[in-house]
Amino acid sequence: MPPPLFLKREEESVRKMQNALNRFIPFLRRGWYAVLAGLLILLWLVGRFRENPVLFAQFMVDGIRLGFVYALIALGYTMVYGIVRLINFAHGDVFMVGAFTAYYATTRYHWGFVPAMLLAMVVCAFLAVVIERVAYKPLRDAPRIAALITAIGVSFFLEYFTALDFVFTPNFINYTPLPIKFKTWDVAGVTFSNIMFIVIAVSTMLLVILWYLVYRTKLGKAMRAVAWDKPTARLMGIDVDLVITFTFAIGAALAGVGGMLYVIVYPQIRTFLGVMPGLKAFIAAVFGGIGSIPGAFIGSLLIGMIETLSQGYLSSTLRDAIVFSILIIVLLFRPTGLFGEAAKEKA
Repeated sequence: MPPPLFLKREEESVRKMQNALNRFIPFLRRGWYAVLAGLLILLWLVGRFRENPVLFAQFMVDGIRLGFVYALIALGYTMVYGIVRLINFAHGDVFMVGAFTAYYATTRYHWGFVPAMLLAMVVCAFLAVVIERVAYKPLRDAPRIAALITAIGVSFFLEYFTALDFVFTPNFINYTPLPIKFKTWDVAGVTFSNIMFIVIAVSTMLLVILWYLVYRTKLGKAMRAVAWDKPTARLMGIDVDLVITFTFAIGAALAGVGGMLYVIVYPQIRTFLGVMPGLKAFIAAVFGGIGSIPGAFIGSLLIGMIETLSQGYLSSTLRDAIVFSILIIVLLFRPTGLFGEAAKEKA
């Protein structure tokens, strides 16, 4: 006896649903839904631009300014990870120490901007070398989770130790390291400031110096060799421990300048200053491709623009949530980031 007509219709409906799912699942596996989400976001941005091009351009300019500061921090993350495969979560707190160093140099000892910046670089580099020698070097051959937990512990130690009254202070301090008059220029409705030009100029100069150091010097060649293969680098006569220490020092020096530039834009410091900028710079490094210097720079600019656009068009409360959601999305769909390359982990 043939099945009733309504059962045939149900079976046809089930088959159609199965066929649709069979076509849709490969679509999902290829990641096209992420592409669609990106297109929707792009269309939304185009709509905001058409509504008010001047306001959109202003948010982009502010985001680029913030991105240059993030780049100085993100480069420290990506350099250290590229060589020792360690996420140095204490890096953001070294950034904070740089801001306080500049504060004491300019307010108590009346140093100028450039000497205070150089002092911040030296102090942060020395602090990073001490941290690497005391906390990280003994764990060089330990499981990576041990070094990661140690990095988190060092971060908490710096935050709470510096909050003591005899070290820095737990209070908020209003401070700007530049004793110059704030000036602005209006270009087609978009406001530019002398502060922005100073931040971009100093950051660009340091980034060019870093690029030359890494890709045009003997020490930079040694750093790249250690990042590629430590045992072979040792066989070639490279002092791996010295290269690792030098990498920590360079990254921390850049973070020290980043701390000083950050308080130019946001003139207030405290001992927890480096928490959020440090985490966002880490996200920028992952977004661009952890271990890639160009990736860290491009990722920082993108994160800076995403943050300002989110704050301007959506909500200042959602700003941080959107930035942190980027980390989840990148880890889900492209763990190597925009410019990172998939590679086997090296010892």
